[in-house]
Amino acid sequence: MMALLIFLFILSILILVHEFGHFIVAKRLGVKVEQFSLGFGPTLFKKNNKDTEYSINLFPLGGFVKLAGDNLEEYKGKKDEYLSQSPGRRFWIIFFGPLLNYFLGFLFFWLICFIGYPTLTTKVGGLIEGFGAQESGISVGDRIVAIDGKGVKYWEELQKIIYTKRSEEYVKVSILREGNNLDIPVRIRERHIEDQIGQKHRLGLLGITPFDEIVTIRHGFFSSFLLAFNKTKDLTLMTYRALGFLATGRLSMRESMTGPLGIFFITSKAASLGLIAILHLMAVLSLSLAIFNLLPLPILDGGHIFFLALEKVRGKALSIRMDKAINKIGVTLIIFLAVFVTYNDIVRNFGTRIYNFFVK
Repeated sequence: MMALLIFLFILSILILVHEFGHFIVAKRLGVKVEQFSLGFGPTLFKKNNKDTEYSINLFPLGGFVKLAGDNLEEYKGKKDEYLSQSPGRRFWIIFFGPLLNYFLGFLFFWLICFIGYPTLTTKVGGLIEGFGAQESGISVGDRIVAIDGKGVKYWEELQKIIYTKRSEEYVKVSILREGNNLDIPVRIRERHIEDQIGQKHRLGLLGITPFDEIVTIRHGFFSSFLLAFNKTKDLTLMTYRALGFLATGRLSMRESMTGPLGIFFITSKAASLGLIAILHLMAVLSLSLAIFNLLPLPILDGGHIFFLALEKVRGKALSIRMDKAINKIGVTLIIFLAVFVTYNDIVRNFGTRIYNFFVK
């Protein structure tokens, strides 16, 4: 039950921030906002304030901001209507939703770095047979303090150095063993390892596994800003690479996409790991939501921006007939995608149980 509440809280925050981005810019530009709604289905709460109706609905799997005159059938040519605004002003109304989600993801990463996050130390917990560490005499319980004279305290620092080394290359590993400092030459071996988007890389390895020793790393206010910026940049580049691989068939859509059900299971795992894991999940989801929404597909914010650019080039908006057709295509595409990812999540999380139920 707690996992479900956390899942709904996360989803609601991300949607609320996204819709608030559209809402606040529309208000600042003098566009009338008729409705600000969180969720879909039966209304649980409703309040009218001036020209806007605020509502919370039963199913928190989305939300919307209804602007006056935001479609050609309702448009009357009034000054405070959406379609009365220039393409540039409409762009900012659309773009600010994903932008706030993107900024929120960055803020969560900044907060994580500032309040502290758990990480493994460089204490050796195990040795992989046939690799250089075992051959050179490194033992379980040794603490690695430097590689080729460069000091290391955390497992992530150690990995970054070793991964760049090549097979048969030797590195000087400085260790602390029972209060004594030792320098041991260790031969590197390479192994093919898949990254988070399924791409294989050749990485250098010592042949050790970490000890179950965890410490908390905290960074200063400004250094946390820089770390969060780099994390946001890296995740953005990785996401666009993954989208490129999806488009060219190098990455399977079945293996790389998930929906609300899959996110619920991920949230359940994050909730069991504590606050930092939940904040990290929120950061990743918020950035992913921003990037996904900016794809140039009908219904999505990116699709609206694409047609705004087309209107700017043509000098006129699309006809009512064309606008309806594009919206139908967009709705159909979103429904198909929702069904696909939900089916995929069910197979991924319950496939074995379903198979055993019917076969056995």
